[in-house]
Amino acid sequence: MRTAVFIDGYNVFYGLLAGTPYKWLNLSLLLSHICRVQDPAAIIETVNYYTSSVIPHLATRGIESRHAQDTYIRALKTTGINIFTGRHRLEHARAPRFISKKLPASRLDKVDIWELEEKETDVNIAISMYRLFAKQQTLPIEERIAQLVLVSADTDMTPALKAIREDFPDIRIGIILPHRQGNVRGVPGSLQNHSHWIRRTITNEELDACQFPVRVATRKNLRLNPNIGKHQTTPFDAPRGKWHSSRCSPWWPISYRNVMRERLVINHSVQRPASG
Repeated sequence: MRTAVFIDGYNVFYGLLAGTPYKWLNLSLLLSHICRVQDPAAIIETVNYYTSSVIPHLATRGIESRHAQDTYIRALKTTGINIFTGRHRLEHARAPRFISKKLPASRLDKVDIWELEEKETDVNIAISMYRLFAKQQTLPIEERIAQLVLVSADTDMTPALKAIREDFPDIRIGIILPHRQGNVRGVPGSLQNHSHWIRRTITNEELDACQFPVRVATRKNLRLNPNIGKHQTTPFDAPRGKWHSSRCSPWWPISYRNVMRERLVINHSVQRPASG
């Protein structure tokens, strides 16, 4: 089943990765695993990642946060993921003063605030999903994408999913909620109503097994390191500079991953940020 994946980057970061040691996440590998568990016939053809650049003076670690984001995006690109960047809008606004949860907000008591809002991401995802299926109608059936997988818990995606279900009824829709196991949250009803299947949580074991190696190739120049490290990874498809998992390779057993971790020393590479 030819599959296209669309990822809300900020939704994934704050819902799944923030405050964990798993930020160096190989999304291609994780998505391949989840799709294969859901349907062994699934073949991921394209992965699209939508985000907005960090504003350094508003980030906890300042410019380091921006550098960490840029480094991670470069790592994602090595797996063939398509990156789409929106923007942040930061403007002066007024909002009701917060006093207590027991007291309702009042329009008569407002304070000045900085209003930060991510722009374009939701619209870009919605339009990209719909256009994909509209444009492929002229293709032979065997070349068409048959399954859409959305990685997000944002109910703003509901209208787009509803339109796709109505206009392209043969398309199978899956939702992966970026929620860690143990951090139980409800399933948004509107997303559930317009999907065929939902993955509700992702385990820490899955996140740990799907980490990039410490160093990731940014070009095709690779050479083997005779010193085998202790970390976990999966093999590179060296000629294409992609992980085999981008084509839904099997879920590598732990024993194999332990042997393969860090056998690649990269001439042109990015390294995991020190803070993880």
